[in-house]
Amino acid sequence: MQAETYVAVSEQASALSREREREAFDQGIALLEAAQDAPAGADVRYEATRYMQTLWGFLIRDLTDPRNDLSPELKANLVSIGLWIMKETDAIVAGQRENWAGLIEINRTVREGLKQ
Repeated sequence: MQAETYVAVSEQASALSREREREAFDQGIALLEAAQDAPAGADVRYEATRYMQTLWGFLIRDLTDPRNDLSPELKANLVSIGLWIMKETDAIVAGQRENWAGLIEINRTVREGLKQ
């Protein structure tokens, strides 16, 4: 009985965690979409890039934690995506690129993967 209760609580916690991650991605994607349509120098552009760097920094730290139970391959793939996003946002901040559409698409794809 106790094992079943633990499993149920664990599954609920995992579902709640994924829902929070989806909400964080929703907020980031909304910021990226607003930034894409904003003129150069608009505050929302800085806010969007900073938000995504913070989100992915948090995710990368979690993914590299030895207690993270995702498969090594999935963790490596997600860390790679996160590093790419950080590189792209750095390039946007530096005025070297305007790859908003790529950032939006990748983050939407990851967000959709959280439904599974």
